[in-house]
Amino acid sequence: MSQIISLRRKIKLNSLSPTRIIVSSFAMIILIGTILLNLPIASNDGISIGFINAFFTATSATCVTGLVIADTLTQWTLFGQMVILVLIQVGGLGLITLATFFSILLGRKISMKGKIIAQESISNYSFTQITGLMKRIVLITFAVELLGAIFLSFRFIPRFGIRGIYMSIFHSISSFCNAGFDLMGDYRSLTEFNNDPVVIYTTAILIIIGGLGFIVWQDLYDYHNLHRLYLHTKIVLIMSFLLIVFGAVFFIILESGNPETMGSLTMFEKINAAVFQSVSCRTAGFNTLPLNEMSEVSKMTSILLMFIGAAPGSTGGGIKVTTFGIIMIAIISNIKGNNETIILRRKVSQEVVNKAISIASLGIVIIFIMTIIIIGVEKIGFVNVLYEVTSAFGTVGLSTGITPSLHDISKLLLVFTMFLGRVGPLTFAIAVAMKADKTSQNSVYPEGKIMVG
Repeated sequence: MSQIISLRRKIKLNSLSPTRIIVSSFAMIILIGTILLNLPIASNDGISIGFINAFFTATSATCVTGLVIADTLTQWTLFGQMVILVLIQVGGLGLITLATFFSILLGRKISMKGKIIAQESISNYSFTQITGLMKRIVLITFAVELLGAIFLSFRFIPRFGIRGIYMSIFHSISSFCNAGFDLMGDYRSLTEFNNDPVVIYTTAILIIIGGLGFIVWQDLYDYHNLHRLYLHTKIVLIMSFLLIVFGAVFFIILESGNPETMGSLTMFEKINAAVFQSVSCRTAGFNTLPLNEMSEVSKMTSILLMFIGAAPGSTGGGIKVTTFGIIMIAIISNIKGNNETIILRRKVSQEVVNKAISIASLGIVIIFIMTIIIIGVEKIGFVNVLYEVTSAFGTVGLSTGITPSLHDISKLLLVFTMFLGRVGPLTFAIAVAMKADKTSQNSVYPEGKIMVG
């Protein structure tokens, strides 16, 4: 009987699509994290934080967001912090990536479906040589995180003593995975380090590397042999650079005269803070400025950067820089009267353009609906709620400080938003959708005339 049940489970698992397996893997990690963080030994006061709050924190860590309902240092014991750190690492790389990596180390053969799932999980072009890529991804990740921890230790060990080693490792992993969890206490994040370029720029570089994506890593790794880059890599690098510069310039212009944020800083510290805030806004969640004191225009600029996010197949969220870039070029091409979308002398298929528009549109709809509902529940100002919801969708974690005081309904809505932001709204929609009717797919329908614009 047990063999029959086992066989049925195996058949059911094999019948799942790669997208459903990926979505299910994230849900499973969150559930395990929730159970562990709900234990009394996870909280410093020895009292369970409660299922909703544990669920929120586990989702935020697994989806590498960084929104918190309690200060990470003062709320969680070492056990609780370690659970959060493991969730960040697994969530950043993805359970599929890690499972494939350890299967390779154990000498197990990866099935064809396993390769397809792995390829889907990192948004790679194909599953050929996917096992080698998975191995390289994990090894590079650990190497970069170790290097980041070494650099941070030069500042954290003198400041925090022997505990600085642990803090260096924690913040390096949190930075690379674009999670934004910190152990500074009192929700301070990195606000005390604007005059310390080692901490600021080490963290920023870790965030950028994690946000570039695995495809870009592979392409840059192969460049010395092929002497060419994929169009995807070029768009990611160009858009990332432009968005960082755009954000930094705007933050300096908008906040230099604000006495509550940059007003009291030296020009050197203002540049550090502006560059870091621009980098962090894309997906990371660390902050060097008091976000609740920023101007409304600065908050709206941050919202735009958070919505765009990082690159596909990265540790970051958002609609992705390539999605935004394709939509912008498609709009410009349409205005010019061109029937095709051309980027850097390469044609982008209409299917890719349609997918980009679908992802952005779904993102806008999700953020709008969640914002309206939470405003109705909380009676809080529009911009602050929009900031929080966009931060959740972009898996950023920046907050104006309203998250800890939110009603449980609002927390659950943010949990769902973080989950959608991490797995991708389109991926989630495909995973839960019913199978398409093949008869309707093969049918030919007469064209209908609709006026738009």
